[in-house]
Amino acid sequence: MNIDPALKPITVRVRDACRMTGIGRSKLYLLIEEGEIEIIKVGSMTLIPVASLEAFLEGRKERR
Repeated sequence: MNIDPALKPITVRVRDACRMTGIGRSKLYLLIEEGEIEIIKVGSMTLIPVASLEAFLEGRKERR
């Protein structure tokens, strides 16, 4: 996905969320079901706010 850095998306589709985070599709859907990651439904399309992905990952950082 080639995106101009000046045009950072506010939402991404599930496939792109998996690529961005390295989380598998099944695990991502499980996290959505558990309420760990927010979604926005537009018809049958599932959009994931990038801020939700960032917050999820930030909350799971391990300091060593």
